[in-house]
Amino acid sequence: MGRYVARRLLQMIPVFIGTTLLIFLMVHVLPGDPIKALWGDKAADPAQVAVLRHKFGLDLPLWQQYTNYMADLFQGKFGETFGGRQVSDLMAESFPVTIRLALVAFVIEVVLGITLGVFAGLKAGKAVDTAVLIFTLLVISVPVFVLGYIFQTVFATELGWVTPSVQDSEDFTQLILPGAVLGSLSLAYVARLTRTTISENVRSDYMRTALAKGLPRRRIVGVHLLRNSLIPVVTFLGTDIGALMGGAIVTEGIFNVQGIGQQLYRAVSQGEGTTTVGIVTVLVIVFLFTSLIVDLLYAVLDPRIRYA
Repeated sequence: MGRYVARRLLQMIPVFIGTTLLIFLMVHVLPGDPIKALWGDKAADPAQVAVLRHKFGLDLPLWQQYTNYMADLFQGKFGETFGGRQVSDLMAESFPVTIRLALVAFVIEVVLGITLGVFAGLKAGKAVDTAVLIFTLLVISVPVFVLGYIFQTVFATELGWVTPSVQDSEDFTQLILPGAVLGSLSLAYVARLTRTTISENVRSDYMRTALAKGLPRRRIVGVHLLRNSLIPVVTFLGTDIGALMGGAIVTEGIFNVQGIGQQLYRAVSQGEGTTTVGIVTVLVIVFLFTSLIVDLLYAVLDPRIRYA
């Protein structure tokens, strides 16, 4: 196991360098001059533009800009915004907010998604199964921004159960509604995936053997059936953690959540390349480590899997 983890960590290095290089190139080849954009509609002073371009290293060749950025990154420096603020300080304020929001969304999609999938899989072809399939199809069909405004109108404006926007991001109760919107699409996929694996495994030989031995139904479903059916679900959930954090831009905008999604949107719209690359770099690291954790969980769910 230790050798496998070490090998996977070494494999992450070229993947990390390749993804950051791609992101860096994509951000810096966008049309327009972010320095001149600081003046808005006014004419930019060429002397001041030259000073700022030199300060942020934008007058260097692109390969040298990337080399300097990676050198600073390995020292824990994410650069500086055009406003003179450290990107690391900006992320330190915003990432905890998005992590809390993503955690709420993740819990909702895991609990409701797996529960609906289990009930639908055990009752395949019956009314419960049909209802779950219709519900998940509706959730998948409705865009997130439409669902967000519907939830906001119904539960906040009409019923008054919650506030229309998040006032305190440290209060998890205020994050339940945006969390439900953020995790709605993933919840539908988890339910459908769980339903499919449950309905397939319920007809397996080991299930018939467990039933023939007279084991309690709760043990058969909870230990044997669910454990073997969760492997593809865990794969999806592992990759979805990073997707929840990176895909929170729309949800955070609707519910006024001052998280990393809002910072990423502002950075892209203002041409803040350093901020954009820094945020996406952290998200890449999250994706890499969650994929490693998912691989290690395979051995926990299925004892037949061993990593030499």
